[in-house]
Amino acid sequence: MPPETTPMTMRDATIEFDVLAIGNALVDVLAQEPDSFLDDHSLIKGSMTLIDALHAEALYDAMGPGVEVSGGSAANTTVGISSFGGRSAFIGRVKDDQLGTVFAHDIRAAGVHYSTPATKTGPPSGRCLILVTPDAQRTMGTFLGSSSFLTPDDVDAALVQRSAVTYLEGYLWDEPDAKAAFIYAANLAHEAGRRVALSLSDAFVVDRHRSEFLDLVDGHIDLLFANEVEICSLYETDDFDVALQRVSGHCEVAALTRGEKGAVIVSSDTVHIIDAAKATRVEDTTGAGDLFAAGFLYGFTHGYELSVCGRLGALAAFEVIGHMGARPMVSLAELAAPLL
Repeated sequence: MPPETTPMTMRDATIEFDVLAIGNALVDVLAQEPDSFLDDHSLIKGSMTLIDALHAEALYDAMGPGVEVSGGSAANTTVGISSFGGRSAFIGRVKDDQLGTVFAHDIRAAGVHYSTPATKTGPPSGRCLILVTPDAQRTMGTFLGSSSFLTPDDVDAALVQRSAVTYLEGYLWDEPDAKAAFIYAANLAHEAGRRVALSLSDAFVVDRHRSEFLDLVDGHIDLLFANEVEICSLYETDDFDVALQRVSGHCEVAALTRGEKGAVIVSSDTVHIIDAAKATRVEDTTGAGDLFAAGFLYGFTHGYELSVCGRLGALAAFEVIGHMGARPMVSLAELAAPLL
């Protein structure tokens, strides 16, 4: 791993992008539904469930009026970084179809560099069906489609080398080729003296890949992002404080979100408690973790102290939970100006 200089205190002239994210390229379809809808479709509230094309079509047909926006966890993070005024890039696979075209247009229009070629063969572009219940919790049925077939050949080595941080989305860890792409990108980043970040993404993902994620955190990851349930799942404990102690020292920085309780930022020698920004109305929690990562990574790559990075993350999460959709609707740079 690169030398520990937390946070980044000087700009390298060879760095073109603050953050390069690698993840699922998806189009989100969001609709408000009652809790009974989840029961009727055997969905676990607050979780992400992988579904096939037929299930995706059936669920889409059953959903009420929805909002369609380009999404994907890591892609949302890059859009947030761009809204802060940072320079971000994204690697993710879509097919040469209508949804693929929509995804590429939207992410570029948000100021994110995106140059992964669309594939001509294989399954259609992926989509995530997001059901928002009256308590603002989101439950996701995800058809990954072409996005899950990412390979090392999709990883632009020069792009990794020109990015201060390469951010990996845990959701993508299910396919062997995608795993190989992650390790390839992480090795490229460290060989170039850059940092590597990982989002654990979902407790069910952690359950499926716990031993591999533990190895990743120990051997390849500098910055770890997780919510309270995910970090407790990683270390197989119900006690957040135990999980906090376990992760300390295994990576340079762990940024752990706790919903209304705020967040905890832990490094090898410091712990920062970050209060949650108080929202007057919670409309939809989709993307809260993605935008927290955006704020934190923007601050980290621009030399701010970890406590400030955490407050920027909380601010971005606060903005996104106040409306439907997982991407900011106002300039995060303007919102953050009083903090900076």
